[in-house]
Amino acid sequence: MKILHNPRCRKSRETLALIEEKGATSNLEIVEYLKDIPTKDELKNILKMLGIEAQKLIRKGEADYKENFKGKDLSEDEWIDAMLQYPKLIERPIVIKGDKAILGRPPENVLELL
Repeated sequence: MKILHNPRCRKSRETLALIEEKGATSNLEIVEYLKDIPTKDELKNILKMLGIEAQKLIRKGEADYKENFKGKDLSEDEWIDAMLQYPKLIERPIVIKGDKAILGRPPENVLELL
């Protein structure tokens, strides 16, 4: 199992704590995605596992969104490129197990994978 994690994010910390509480940490890989930015292919695969379009994974409250993308109609690839250029735009946390991914908002969503 893998978690795309931002330690400064309360929901991300809560999701990680829930995984730890359930004892599911033996094979857990914690990826601080702001430091270890996913590749374009990885991000496309994550979106496929989540079953959503790139725009649905965008954090619209972020300054980078408001300053650069608010009101713009971008293609799927352009939204993915935006997330790669500004990784803070990626909604978090994302928990991946096998070929399934869950957005940890709310953190209890992760229970589907445990």
